[in-house]
Amino acid sequence: MFVLLLILIAVLFGFGFLHPIWWVAAAVLAYGATRHGRDRGGGRSRGGGSDLGDYRNPRDYRERRDRQDRWDRRYTRQNWARRRREDRRDHEHHR
Repeated sequence: MFVLLLILIAVLFGFGFLHPIWWVAAAVLAYGATRHGRDRGGGRSRGGGSDLGDYRNPRDYRERRDRQDRWDRRYTRQNWARRRREDRRDHEHHR
């Protein structure tokens, strides 16, 4: 299917030398194909849906979630003193 799509895009591009509207058609087809591939899971989405779907196993998900929690704790400004104490405790436990 992908090969046929590439051939069609190449043919439309070739027809573009006869009339420029074919170049537009080839560009639209290429854009539509890339968007369709991303919607079907070809690329990683940034928002929406479950984060667990982006990972192969639950351990990867938990590691990412823990990294995100540490990042949020470190770089948000709310409860600064509490976070500083927690970070100090965490640091002491990991020594």
